Amino acid sequence: MADLYRKNLESERRQLWATCRLKGLAKDTPQRLRIVEIDRLLAEHKAKQSKPD
Repeated sequence: MADLYRKNLESERRQLWATCRLKGLAKDTPQRLRIVEIDRLLAEHKAKQSKPD
């Protein structure tokens, strides 16, 4: 089954990254901070998925 949570986060990250690159946003903007948060959420999700029950 597809991991929709991961796909949704990755999609949002790609959209934000494209916006940041297009507009040349600085690192302390809300969009860039959200990208950092999404990276953290993806890492946590991946760790949870790889952990055996």
